[in-house]
Amino acid sequence: MASNSRKTGVLAVATAGVMLLAVYMLFFYLPPIKDEAGEVLSGSFRIFFFHMPIAIISYLAFGVVFAASILYLREKSLKWDIYARSAAEVGTLFAFLVLVTGSIWAKDAWGWYWIWDLRLTTSLVLFLVYLAYMMLRKALEEPEKRARLSAVFGILGFMSVPLSFFSIRLWRSAHPLMFGGNTGGSGGGLEGTALQLTLLVNFIAYFLLFLTLFSLKVQNELMGEELDARRYAESEA
Repeated sequence: MASNSRKTGVLAVATAGVMLLAVYMLFFYLPPIKDEAGEVLSGSFRIFFFHMPIAIISYLAFGVVFAASILYLREKSLKWDIYARSAAEVGTLFAFLVLVTGSIWAKDAWGWYWIWDLRLTTSLVLFLVYLAYMMLRKALEEPEKRARLSAVFGILGFMSVPLSFFSIRLWRSAHPLMFGGNTGGSGGGLEGTALQLTLLVNFIAYFLLFLTLFSLKVQNELMGEELDARRYAESEA
């Protein structure tokens, strides 16, 4: 446990360093961003450089829930249930941040915080699905039943992830494409390089943040399980 805590501490320090670099690049390294017509976009477009990584990392977190849920049903090992619930909590936090940052960006760019656009609605549904997953875990007290039903929910709920991701490509939407097309740069040159490098650093920063929060949550869950086991042993003695 001490070794894991040290590793998590090192990971947290690395995360803080890369996050600071990402913030610096957003405000001091990134040049003015132009649209396809050559007009400079407002500063709110910089939200894209952490809005998009947060969204993709939330999909990754829910992918961990999906995989861990399958492995729990196959092996009935407690560690997979712990991994699933830990990833779900971090992923739900990231999904909430996607909604918040997207709304702030939309207000400045298009004049509204929210419309019932299909892309935005599927993002909200994704958040609510995993919020319901956590509520299910809280509602069930018997450990094995909670883990089993949560695993089934975690597998079925993952269908909302590709629905959210591909909705922008399958249906017309006010939301810009996350991949492909011009993201706002004038194309190529230093400006194109700066855009790509800033986005890459933000991806790394939020991926490390996910790993840090996930590791901390797993350690807390393991400590909780150990305390519960000790209390049970003492009550039986």
